[in-house]
Amino acid sequence: MSDIALLAIIIGVIVVGAGILIWIGVRKPRTVDDTALDRLEELRAAGEEVDLEKLEMSQPFQERVIYPLARKLGEIAVRFTPQNALVSISRRLELAGSPANLDPAVFFILQFVGLVIGGGLIILVFTVGPAKWPAGRIVLLTVTFGVLGFYFPQLWLGGKISRRQKSVRKSMPDALDLLCICVEAGLGFDAAMNKVSEKWDNELSLAFARVIKEIQLGKLRREALRDMADRIGLTELTSFVAAVIQSEQLGVSMAKVLRIQADQMRVRRRQLAEEEAHKAPLKMLIPMGLLIFPSLMIVLLTPAALRLFHSVMGNMFR
Repeated sequence: MSDIALLAIIIGVIVVGAGILIWIGVRKPRTVDDTALDRLEELRAAGEEVDLEKLEMSQPFQERVIYPLARKLGEIAVRFTPQNALVSISRRLELAGSPANLDPAVFFILQFVGLVIGGGLIILVFTVGPAKWPAGRIVLLTVTFGVLGFYFPQLWLGGKISRRQKSVRKSMPDALDLLCICVEAGLGFDAAMNKVSEKWDNELSLAFARVIKEIQLGKLRREALRDMADRIGLTELTSFVAAVIQSEQLGVSMAKVLRIQADQMRVRRRQLAEEEAHKAPLKMLIPMGLLIFPSLMIVLLTPAALRLFHSVMGNMFR
C-alpha cells in the first residue's frame, strides 16, 4: 500500500469518527442516567433480579462509549481553555436554551471536530484527487477550511440564539394578553403564567413553566422572573419583568401593567415587521440579479438570437 493511500485511509477514519462525534453532540439524546433509571424501573416492575452489569450493557453503544468519550475529551480541552472563554460559551449555551443538552466540554470538542473535518477534507481531496496544486496553496486552503470548521459550531449556536429570541419576541403580545385576561378574571399572576404554559408550546411558555417550578421549589417570584429574563437575554422581556416586579413592590394594579405591556409589545412587533418589510427589496436584489434576470434574458432573447443566426446577418457570426 502506498503512502498516499495510507494517508487517505487515516484521514477517512478521522473524518468518519469526527462525523460520529458531531452527530452525538448535536442530536438531543436522553441522558445515560435517564436511560438506566427507566431500564431499572422496567426490571423492578417485571419482578426480575437487577444485575447492574447487565443493565449497563443493555444501553446503546453510543450512550456507553461514544458520548462519555466525547465528554472526557471535552473535559481535557476545558482544562487548557481560559476561564473567560468557558464563561462566554456557558452563557451562549444558556441563551440558546441548552440545545441537545450540550455543555461547554462537549461544545469545545465539537469545535475541534469541525477543525479536523474542515482541514482533513481539503487534505483528502488534494491527496486523492488528480490535480496537483502547490504546497503553499494547499496549506492556505487547509488552514482556511479548518478555521471555518472550528467556528461553525459558534455560527450554529448564534443561529439558535437568534431563533429562540425571535420566537419569544413574536409570542410575547399574545402571552401578555392572556396574562392580562386571566389576572382581570381574578387569577393570581402565578396561575396566569400556568395558563400560558398550558396553552402554548413555545419558548416563552417553557420559560414560564420553568419559573413556576422554581417558585414551587421555594425561589422568590421576582428572582425567578429575573433569572428567566437573563436566560433569554431579550430586551423586551427584561423590560416586562422589571415592570412586573416594580408593580408588585409599589402595589400598582397588575392587570393595568400587563395591559400596557401587551400594547407596547404589539407596537414593537409591528415595528419589527415593518422593518423586515423595508429590508425585503434589498434582500431580493441579489437573487433577482443572479437568478431571475439571467433566466428572463435567456427566455426573451434566445428566439431573437436564433432568428438572427439563421438570417442573412447570421453570416457575420460564422
